[in-house]
Amino acid sequence: MTLRPHVGGGRPTLAGRGALVGSYDRAVDLPYDRADLYVDGAWRRPASTERIPVENPATEQVIGRVPAGTDVDVDRAVRAAAGAFEAWATTPPAERAALVRAVGAGIQGRLDELATVITTEMGMPKRQAQFAQVGLPMATFNEAAALAETHQWESTIGTSLVLDEPVGVVAAITPWNYPLHQIAAKVAPALAAGCTVILKPSEIAPLDAFLLAEIIDAAGFPPGVFNLVSGTGAVVGEVLARHPLVDAVSFTGSGRTGRRVAELAAATATRVTLELGGKSANVVLDDADLARAIPDAVSKCFLNAGQTCSALSRLLVPRDRLGEVEALAVEAAERYRPGDPFDPATRMGPVVSAAQRQRVWDFVESGQSQGARLLTGGVGAPEGLDLGYYVRPTVFSEVAPDMAIARDEIFGPVLSILAYDGGDDAAVRLANDSDYGLAGGVWSADPDRAEAVARRLRTGQVEINGGAFNPSAPFGGHRGSGYGRELGAHGFAEYLQTKSLQR
Repeated sequence: MTLRPHVGGGRPTLAGRGALVGSYDRAVDLPYDRADLYVDGAWRRPASTERIPVENPATEQVIGRVPAGTDVDVDRAVRAAAGAFEAWATTPPAERAALVRAVGAGIQGRLDELATVITTEMGMPKRQAQFAQVGLPMATFNEAAALAETHQWESTIGTSLVLDEPVGVVAAITPWNYPLHQIAAKVAPALAAGCTVILKPSEIAPLDAFLLAEIIDAAGFPPGVFNLVSGTGAVVGEVLARHPLVDAVSFTGSGRTGRRVAELAAATATRVTLELGGKSANVVLDDADLARAIPDAVSKCFLNAGQTCSALSRLLVPRDRLGEVEALAVEAAERYRPGDPFDPATRMGPVVSAAQRQRVWDFVESGQSQGARLLTGGVGAPEGLDLGYYVRPTVFSEVAPDMAIARDEIFGPVLSILAYDGGDDAAVRLANDSDYGLAGGVWSADPDRAEAVARRLRTGQVEINGGAFNPSAPFGGHRGSGYGRELGAHGFAEYLQTKSLQR
């Protein structure tokens, strides 16, 4: 059974009965309800009647429920994927590409619906979600199709024929902050490479994954090639990570959970890709144009209410320009007034949950208690927004490198300004003084100087003078930010293994 809400250009409306609370024998009206899992090419009733509620963070109302998958559901999905693998792996790349490209077209055809669902389930303003949450995933499926068609699947080294082959059955475990984007970054290249997939979306924002499963089903993939099992990480995620028929796990989420995934997968020597977030530094050099650099720096911290793994949440500035930076940062931050994510004028929606809001507030209180100077924002609901999980855009200055707000990933709209003395070397040392290594930024009037500093930052990617995100470039980090890469040709390669034929 699949119930879809009526969604148009605005908010979702109720679409009949069928939402099942706790078990399948009691129904209530909800805008979004899912009763079945997508396994082996069809929507199937799960083994348990338990449901997981999905909440709208702007209204604090339950808007739907999804199945709480069990170990039985996971095993069915994995065995379906394993059974489908040989035929899918030997399907000509051009045929696989055509089906993957059809998914991109399907996403385009339901762009507004998907943006509405994602805004409703996790709070990003719809105007932004249309591009970041839907447009980018559409492009990722199209690019994966092109990579399957152009990849050099065979090469010769001396007397050996070297083959690139799909790695096998892939478990994709994805987060809630960019739900469809992170799904696409894993599922699209895996399918295009010839792998079969079991997707476990975040239980906090799972609804878009069910729409994607509908699109994949309509595209005509063979049964078992793509499977969707919703549920908690403690059940579905753990069973996937340790299942002996899973050949690779791609996980995006917290460091603690990622380390647990790697630990479980190690028992079967399963390949693992981890993207675990960051505490990224935005380095402003002494010759930078602050009028350009600081508003951009605030936007790179506050995007998606700060719930971005690559957020540039540490702003490193020369001490003798600290006063100028503070004034510009406050001015820019106060333009990010939170509000209704369906209002076209809104630049910042709520954070995803009550727990996430409390986490942000705890860090703000920590910053104040440890001696940082609060420039704007702070604990408490923004004016006029007592309903919804809204957070005040917050900027701290005089942040010391050992403070929690300088070292820990907050995942909220909190910018920490750290001053440095001693020129570029001091800035680089401060930027690299982190347990993470995901992203970074450098600002300078001299592009060569900026690039020289960027080359010294120990991160997976660095933007120079506000350089735009490139969805074809490799994305990922090292140290506490994980290992492996997503997106583009490098992300495609994560789902391949090599075989040498000695002749």
